[in-house]
Amino acid sequence: MGRPRTRDYDELRRELLTAAGRLLAEEGPHAMSTRRVAHEVGTSTTAVYNLFGDKSGLLRAMFLDGFAALEARFARVPVDGDPEADLLALGHAYRAAARANPHRYDLMFGRPIADFRPDEADLARIQGTFDSLVRAVERCVAAGRFAPTDPYDTATHLSALVHGLAGLELRGALGDEERAERQWRVALEAACRGHRATPGAVVSAADASD
Repeated sequence: MGRPRTRDYDELRRELLTAAGRLLAEEGPHAMSTRRVAHEVGTSTTAVYNLFGDKSGLLRAMFLDGFAALEARFARVPVDGDPEADLLALGHAYRAAARANPHRYDLMFGRPIADFRPDEADLARIQGTFDSLVRAVERCVAAGRFAPTDPYDTATHLSALVHGLAGLELRGALGDEERAERQWRVALEAACRGHRATPGAVVSAADASD
């Protein structure tokens, strides 16, 4: 008889977060009990409590991990190329993060579980993702690509756009993958054109090939 499989702290934590996300996505908030999550990965509720404190701690970890994954994708986007192309790349990175973890996306930007609400410390920890967008807009303004404006306002507009697109795609409202990708490209490039200092002066490679 073989020895029971053992898992280190990080591995068990990842498995619990994955199981919790899967339950939330497939069965809804009512399935999110510490006992059920522990059962899914073959461990005890004590392990959940030791790692996360309680159910709220588990949800908070899912929330923060989702933003950490988004921040990691943003960090891979260039910040020294064409400023508008880099900004568009952030939009597509946002889409990739939402598609990779749809269950975490709902928890990050919605309220699928009514009694979970991130506190001020959590909100401060996730601010970096929005700050990346603001800095990308600042580069577009500084380079003369966007009209002079408050970068925060433009970043808020773009953030609302990608949030709406992601929500629609995750619910199947944008069609198949190819059609959804086109909708993202059209919407993001139209938004950038709307902010340009000289509308129509910059043509993207995608536009030129159409």
